[in-house]
Amino acid sequence: MCSKCYRDHLKATDMVAPAVEGKTTVKADDVANLAFNLKTSLSLQDHSAAGAAKGPAAETPAKKPTRCMACKKKVGLLGFACRCGGTFCSLHRYVDGHACDFDYKKAGREKIAQQNPLVVAPKIQNKI
Repeated sequence: MCSKCYRDHLKATDMVAPAVEGKTTVKADDVANLAFNLKTSLSLQDHSAAGAAKGPAAETPAKKPTRCMACKKKVGLLGFACRCGGTFCSLHRYVDGHACDFDYKKAGREKIAQQNPLVVAPKIQNKI
């Protein structure tokens, strides 16, 4: 039994994994939350399996675009996703190849501002 299956088994039986030296311990609250998530994911899988059994009229998940948005060439699994939201072939994958409207400079500025907050020293009132 692999480690993931073993954890799932422990969650299903509401047991906490034994502590191993040098490893972190699992809290009972975490196990309860994971067990709930496991149960909900299993119920979703059951519903999706039931939906697949109904036939082609059942809802299908959203498919990844398989054509280049610039030249309409089939790209299949080799399509390149751009930040502007499109999928492109190898010729149109670059920004200048498909007239991308995504503002890379603005995104870069925001990322730098987020990673480097302004640090200001406290002012001293009574200097000697």
